[in-house]
Amino acid sequence: MIFLNLKIARMAEELVLLTFWPSAFGIRLKIALAEKGINYEYKEENLWNKSDLLLKVNPVHKKIPVLIHNGKPICESLIQVQYLDEVWHDKTPLLPSDPYQKAIARFWGDYIDKKIYEQGSQICKTKGEEQATAKKEFIDTLKVLEGELGDKTYFGGDNFGYVDIALVAFYGWFHAYEKCGDFSIEEECPKLIAWAKRCMQKDSVAKSLPDHEKIYEFLLQMKEALGFE
Repeated sequence: MIFLNLKIARMAEELVLLTFWPSAFGIRLKIALAEKGINYEYKEENLWNKSDLLLKVNPVHKKIPVLIHNGKPICESLIQVQYLDEVWHDKTPLLPSDPYQKAIARFWGDYIDKKIYEQGSQICKTKGEEQATAKKEFIDTLKVLEGELGDKTYFGGDNFGYVDIALVAFYGWFHAYEKCGDFSIEEECPKLIAWAKRCMQKDSVAKSLPDHEKIYEFLLQMKEALGFE
């Protein structure tokens, strides 16, 4: 009876994701939702002409992604992943149940948030010595993550989870970083790329990440529009 009531309640729930297709932050949500098998409505945003809905549900930052659950907005991608894991706790756990291990996973998610996007962006926006510095910082960050991964299948061990989602969402951008910076991430961090390829064998990941060439083309268009050569 309890299971039936839970099922009926879930059927009545409404979940909407506002995002923009190349956004690694939005891709995190697509992967997490797929992992948990949660149905949702996808709404594509135009970041150059933001919808009234986006401005209403995220009035502070006015950024995607936004997850709207039964009319209530949740912002910031890692907070959203944690939210999904707590609300749909009976489906494919993404965070460890142990409080200490959960804190460690959140630490690495925060580390990824503070490093990868900004460092990758700097590679794409700069040249010469400034770009060389950005590449070194980016690779140093990946090597730290590679060290944390070690010989494990996934960051959490045998199970794909929170930290994997936090990082693999950027994998589609790696090709663009390499093209802009003229370097090979696989040569520098072979274990990390082997991990990414393992993640790509999962449908939840493979079906959520855009084609890397499409992302690179988008980046070139962005650079031209913003005046970066």
